[in-house]
Amino acid sequence: MRPFRLVTLLVSLQLCGLFLAPIVARADVREAMVKIFAVQNRPDYTNPWNMFGPASLSGSGCVISGNRILTNAHVVSDNTFIQVRLFGQSRKYEAKVLAVSHEADLALLGVDEPDFFKGVKPLEIGELAKVQQAVVVYGFPQGGDALSTTTGVVSRIEHQVYAHSMLDLLAVQIDAAINPGSSGGPVLVDDKIIGVAMQFLGNSENIGYMVPVPVVNHFLDDLKDHHYDGFPEDGIFCQTMDNDGLRKMYGMKSDQSGCLVYRVIPGSPAEGVVAPGDVVMQIDGHKVADDGTVEFRPKERTSLNYYVQAHQVGDEMKLNILRNGRDELVKLKLNLPVGLNQLVPLEQYDVQPTYFIYGGLVFSPLTVNYLKTWGATWFANAPKNLVASFQFDQLTQVGEKIVVLTRVLPDEVNKGYHNSGDYRIVKVNGKPINNLKDLVKIVEGSTGPFVTFSDRWGASVVLDRKGVEARKHEILDKYRIKNDRSDNLK
Repeated sequence: MRPFRLVTLLVSLQLCGLFLAPIVARADVREAMVKIFAVQNRPDYTNPWNMFGPASLSGSGCVISGNRILTNAHVVSDNTFIQVRLFGQSRKYEAKVLAVSHEADLALLGVDEPDFFKGVKPLEIGELAKVQQAVVVYGFPQGGDALSTTTGVVSRIEHQVYAHSMLDLLAVQIDAAINPGSSGGPVLVDDKIIGVAMQFLGNSENIGYMVPVPVVNHFLDDLKDHHYDGFPEDGIFCQTMDNDGLRKMYGMKSDQSGCLVYRVIPGSPAEGVVAPGDVVMQIDGHKVADDGTVEFRPKERTSLNYYVQAHQVGDEMKLNILRNGRDELVKLKLNLPVGLNQLVPLEQYDVQPTYFIYGGLVFSPLTVNYLKTWGATWFANAPKNLVASFQFDQLTQVGEKIVVLTRVLPDEVNKGYHNSGDYRIVKVNGKPINNLKDLVKIVEGSTGPFVTFSDRWGASVVLDRKGVEARKHEILDKYRIKNDRSDNLK
C-alpha cells in the first residue's frame, strides 16, 4: 500500500562506515568479516548506448551459513569484477554474485575456491533490535585497510525510504556517524547479526540506518527455492483518516479505524477485489490505525506496509475492509512483485537502458535512472514536467510506460528541432502509444510521407520519412553509435 510519495534525501553508503569508539572484538567473530573490492561499470542514461567506464570501490560483508557472504546490493551492483578478502589475511579471492535484492539493498556473494571459507565460523542471524539497545558495527571504512570495530545505540525503528531502491521498508536508525567504506558491514548484538549497515540521512549528523533482521530474513527465505522474487505488490494506494468528517462520511464507528483506499493499480492483485472508497481496517488480523500505522511490537508502530511486506510473492493476504458501512473479509493473491506495474520505474541496476533513435531523435522510457542524471538533487534540478510525471502521473493500463524524447542528435533531417527534448510523447502519427515498443511499431509500420511525434499538449515534431531513412546510417556513424536501438527492442 502506498501513501503519497515524499522524496527524502537519503544517501546509500557507497563505501560507508560507522565511526565510534573502538572496542575489542572476539577473534572468532572478526574472522567472519570480509572486505569487498568491486569494479563497477554503470550505464550512461544521457547517452544510453554508452557506459561510464570501470570504477573501483570497496565495501564490507560477513560470512553466513552456506558459504555465503552477506553485503549491500549497492556495493556489487553493475559489477564487472569482484574480489573478497577475509579479516587478517592478505590474499584476495575472486567472488561472484549469488543473489541480489535491490529493493532491500542486500546481496549474497559466493567464492568458488573452498579454501576461502576453511576454518571460518559463519555468523548467525539474530532478532530485531530494540530501541536503546547497544550494538557493535564492523566494517572497513576509508582511512585505513584494517577492520574497524565500533559501537552505537539503536535510536528508532520504523519505515524509511531505502536510498538504493527508493522503496519504503522497515529500517533501524543508529545514532552514529557514517563514513565511506563499510557498506554491507554487519551490525551485531551478542555476536549475532541484527542488521546490515546501509545509508545515512543527508544534511544531518549521526543519523544512520541499517537493514534490520525482518528484511534480511525475508531476502534469505525468498531464496529457499533458489529464485529471488522480491517483495509483493498489493496495488493499493490509501490515505489517512484522522479527520472526523472523513470518518463520518464513510460510516466509521468510534471503535473502528483504518486507511481509506483512493486508488487501485490496474493489473494489480487488488484490482477487482478492493475499490476506491473501501477502508482497510485490518491486515491479516492486525488492526490498522487511522494514521496508516500498525503495531509490530507492543507500543511500537510503523507503516501498515509492514504486514504486506511480511509476505512472500505468491502468498495470500487477508484484509478486513469497511465497504458501504459493512465489515467484509477479502483475500488478495500477492502474485506480483513490487514495481512491476510502476509507471516510472524506480532506479534499475544490472540492466542496460532502453532507447530508440529515429532521425536523430532519441526516445527512452522515463526512469529514475534518467532523472538522476541531474544529480543527487534531481527532484529539484530535473525538468519539472518529468519530475511531476514521476510524482503524480498514474498508470492507466497494464504495460504503460512514459516515453520521453530525451534529446536530438543534430542533423539536416531534424533541423529546427535541435534544442528539443525532455518532454513526453503520447502519440505517433495521431495514434496513442502505451510504451516505447508501441512507438517503434508505429514508426516502422509507417508508409506515409511523414512521421509525426506529438506531446501531451498537442505540439508535434514532424520528420520526412524518406529523408530519415536515407540519413539513418550517416547519423549513427557521425555520433559513433553502433545500433539505433537497445537490444531489448531488436
